Amino acid sequence: MKHGKKYNEAAKLVDRAVLYEPAEAIALAKKTATAKFDETIEVHIRTGCDGRHAEQQIRGAVVLPNGTGKTVKVLVFAKGDKLSEAEAAGADFVGGEELIPKIQNDGWLDFDVVVATPDMMGVVGRLGKVLGPKGLMPNPKAGTVTMDVTKAINDIKAGKIEYRLDKTNIVHVPVGKASFTDEQLNENFNALMDAIVKAKPSALKGQYLRSITLTSTMGPGVKVSVAKY
Repeated sequence: MKHGKKYNEAAKLVDRAVLYEPAEAIALAKKTATAKFDETIEVHIRTGCDGRHAEQQIRGAVVLPNGTGKTVKVLVFAKGDKLSEAEAAGADFVGGEELIPKIQNDGWLDFDVVVATPDMMGVVGRLGKVLGPKGLMPNPKAGTVTMDVTKAINDIKAGKIEYRLDKTNIVHVPVGKASFTDEQLNENFNALMDAIVKAKPSALKGQYLRSITLTSTMGPGVKVSVAKY
């Protein structure tokens, strides 16, 4: 893969043989974010889990203390009183059965997170083929299937992110923007790592966290030492 001049200049600042302490890695990831837009700072965690086994799956959610820097649009599937409760809590879209054809047939996906009350999961289940591959399916573990729609919406708007293993057993999550201060990114990174460490499957034998890489959207990867985890 050929990289542009900016990337190559930024890459010179990173020693690929070094495992940096988190604070150093964050400072470097910020420094190497040279694009014209406010780049996202991402964390990629390679685990020793085998996601093909249900007992080695990692999935959950964590509220980042300083948010993600992104405005998140929330869609809530509910009925009765819960519809007005969701609206009052600041959901961007609320509805029920009538939204199914809009998503299924018209390809409407103008939202980032889907929340559903348990009694609506029968309806939402029909969207599995559309929402599933995009990682938008509500899930009790992530706190997006709940009767407490107010809390779910508040958490998401405050900077709640979901984490889960991909097919190669890596977790990819944003921890903020390049415009954040080092301190804000450090706090977010630590909150994420605490959650990931707690999520270690008890069935796992061997090393849990194999490698951690921090990167900005367009920048080079910065390797983080996993020693303290």
